[in-house]
Amino acid sequence: MRIVLGVSAGIAAYKAVHLARLLKEDGHHLEVIPTPASLEFVGRATWEAISGRPVTTGVFEGVDEVRHVSLGQQADLIVVAPATADLLARVRAGMTDDLLTSTVLASEAEKLLVPAMHTEMWQNPATVENVATLRQRGIQVLEPAVGRLTGKDSGPGRMPEPEQIKSRIDQLLGDHDAAATWHARSPRSGAQYHPGPGTVAGDPDSVPHGPLTGRKVVVTAGGTREPLDPVRYLGNRSSGKQGVALAQAAAEAGAEVVLITGIIDTQIPDMPVDMRREGLETASQLQEAVTRECQDADVLIMAAAVADFRPASYARTKIKKTEDGESPVIALERNPDILAGTVRRRSGTGTGPAVIVGFAAETGDDSTDPLKLAEQKLARKGCDLLVLNRVGENLVFGQDTTEIWILASEQSQQKLADEDPVHIKGSKVDAAGAVVDHAAQLLSADSQR
Repeated sequence: MRIVLGVSAGIAAYKAVHLARLLKEDGHHLEVIPTPASLEFVGRATWEAISGRPVTTGVFEGVDEVRHVSLGQQADLIVVAPATADLLARVRAGMTDDLLTSTVLASEAEKLLVPAMHTEMWQNPATVENVATLRQRGIQVLEPAVGRLTGKDSGPGRMPEPEQIKSRIDQLLGDHDAAATWHARSPRSGAQYHPGPGTVAGDPDSVPHGPLTGRKVVVTAGGTREPLDPVRYLGNRSSGKQGVALAQAAAEAGAEVVLITGIIDTQIPDMPVDMRREGLETASQLQEAVTRECQDADVLIMAAAVADFRPASYARTKIKKTEDGESPVIALERNPDILAGTVRRRSGTGTGPAVIVGFAAETGDDSTDPLKLAEQKLARKGCDLLVLNRVGENLVFGQDTTEIWILASEQSQQKLADEDPVHIKGSKVDAAGAVVDHAAQLLSADSQR
């Protein structure tokens, strides 16, 4: 594959050297385009030695090759790592004041930007708006890592490790290879089917066909982590097993699946046809991904265990025990309600998933039955289906078996043949099949109206 590696002027440029080596070791044709200022961090000779190619930074170098256009036209993928706040702003504005931004603008290839900057710059409203706009245009922008920055600073804004970036690149190039092999069109949106395990390139009969063929299904899985300081976080016990099983069931039913994971403790098997994964960490990151992916989704299945609360402030250094023996007081604030927010957007705009499935993990108590709590949550959230898990010590979390009840809203009950609620006790694969089947029934009922 022909990969353009752009390097902008940040201290994290030293990590890009290792990324370039990893890409070369995989046999890719690598063109490195540093910005002029980035050469203050890593010199031209280093890039030329690793890539085996001449390295230029301006549009008036290599004029005979028209490099500011040809490099982008020939690329299969453009990666910018690190991508500084300045670089993000210039790409968003469509500026072409150096070879890197000219190449980005002149290319129709997939683009992956890997931000790296101080926390205040990453969280500045200007950067937040720039990132949102770039993502809306179809450019992949990775979330930065949380950790040590330049000097004593810590927080979100650290460039992910080269191996993590390489993993994302491999995923993007895998999608590129599959799309180039077979260009069959989806009846829903014209999106390309991507052959996966068990399929034969060029053979439409090998693509799973089922009740969700041509539909886009977004599945969330796993737990979230809310950083407290550079080494601690608030989290939960979710393993992500049920969410992964749901994604597989939807893909086997013919859907184009987007699996959005928080922190998971389970193996994800080879992706079936038309499944791609996006891994995140915090509730806010999950909300952003769900909002983006649900713009053209038919079904949302919110199986992720999203933290209800997060620390009201992030300590940039590790919280220490004090000599007086006093324990710190940690103030919490509410996280966004992703499920309810998605329902509200659908109601307000008339757009979004036709079927929204929520999950309720309840323990119950001596006076309250979990099923009653789930019924109350279904009414409060306004989703179409709600899946109840009775959880507790050695129950559900991390297990391969589960016990669920599927509850339907009053409007959805009229479209389903089953009595409400439906009770399933068995494997998480069995539970996933039942949930996906109910969602497909609701979609079918809507399409026949």
